[in-house]
Amino acid sequence: MPLQGNYRIERFTVDRLNDLAYLYIAVYGRLILKEYLLKKYNTAYTGVMYTGYLAYDNANLPVAFYAVIPCFIKYEDQLVLAAQSADTMTHPAHRNKGLFVELANRTYDLCRAEGIRLVFGFPNQNSVHGFVNKLNWQVFDRLQRFHFPVKSIPLEKLALKFSFLQPFYHLYVRLMIPRRHDKQMANSVTTEGYAGICRNADYIAYKTYNTTHTIKTGTSTVWFKIQNGLIIGDITGSLDKPDQLLSRLLTLAKKLGLGSLQFQVSEGTQLYAMLKKRTEPLPSFPVGIKHLGCDIPAEKIKFTFADIDIF
Repeated sequence: MPLQGNYRIERFTVDRLNDLAYLYIAVYGRLILKEYLLKKYNTAYTGVMYTGYLAYDNANLPVAFYAVIPCFIKYEDQLVLAAQSADTMTHPAHRNKGLFVELANRTYDLCRAEGIRLVFGFPNQNSVHGFVNKLNWQVFDRLQRFHFPVKSIPLEKLALKFSFLQPFYHLYVRLMIPRRHDKQMANSVTTEGYAGICRNADYIAYKTYNTTHTIKTGTSTVWFKIQNGLIIGDITGSLDKPDQLLSRLLTLAKKLGLGSLQFQVSEGTQLYAMLKKRTEPLPSFPVGIKHLGCDIPAEKIKFTFADIDIF
């Protein structure tokens, strides 16, 4: 659909973070702190930052946004500059005007100019049609979600329901989880020979825009966050004692007052195989890519939940 209407389109920059925060409220009714957005889009470690565009109406109000988050994909001896398709939003009063396609195509042109050779993402059911049919994405996979229920005192839910309890719950979490500062967190898919996000020290330092934790259990390192359950981002190291590993994670979830233990992984990985023997998965986010000059085969690219921008 060609762009309809008189809109001004501007490159996303650090000076436009307030406009993006305003658009979050208009679209989702949710306040996002400028400091959070500053950390999320500060990908200086890749050499490329603020890769996207904002559209403004005649009143100079932001009405649409599309951007990608640069990172590196590691495959064999290659290190490819890539980017994850991230926040995509259009004000309800300005939908069906071609803004999504216009901003996305401008962003992809910018990616090519900046040396980004691959864009990947995890579009939801509402947007996957647009990515495939309007932007020529290839959807080649789907993350698989594994869910293990946990019987516990619902401490997290109580803290979310009663805001005065949140500082006490956060303190409790800090007391329960040993403090660690991992400068690197290996990617389980790349250690298996697949293509995946390069998690070097710069990437791990960048990823601190969300609160996550790591623990060592046996010979495995677990990267996770607490959000409506214990959400496992990835597990690296040995998986030779899977029942013991899962038992420890379920015990941790129970101690933290969480209602579930959850994983989302690509099919074909060792972590997927381990979990599949213990419970049946449900299909989750589609996995799509748009090649911009990269020759990595789609079937060689794998992800875990830690790779999604919301982790």
